[in-house]
Amino acid sequence: MSRPVMADAAWYVAEAEAGRDPLYALAQIAETRDVATCGPIRAVVGHRLRDGRVWERFVRAWEVMVDVPSDRLRWDQTFVLTRQMAALGSMIPLEKAHVAACALSIDAVVLTPDAQMAMIPGLVATDRLY
Repeated sequence: MSRPVMADAAWYVAEAEAGRDPLYALAQIAETRDVATCGPIRAVVGHRLRDGRVWERFVRAWEVMVDVPSDRLRWDQTFVLTRQMAALGSMIPLEKAHVAACALSIDAVVLTPDAQMAMIPGLVATDRLY
């Protein structure tokens, strides 16, 4: 089976700004692989959703995705990633590092337009799946 996919908040925003429905795209992906999410993704995307009906639609979609918990182990991994990135000369925001830690914990591919995510050691990040 293919690796799970975790779309980060930047991907959701880019899809919406391009006039595409991110949930439709993720439903297509879900036909062949697991789709995952985590707290920081839901928080950032949910914060941008102004229409209550749209927000409810996203919540229903997230409820059926693999949820990677933000427990102490994940936060410890987040800290390690921020230190690794700093050693490479790149400061990474905690949100990105935490999403990466969540994705790494389930060996997920991160769907993102953010080139900095591809620099994170061990993380597979791409802007599209083939």
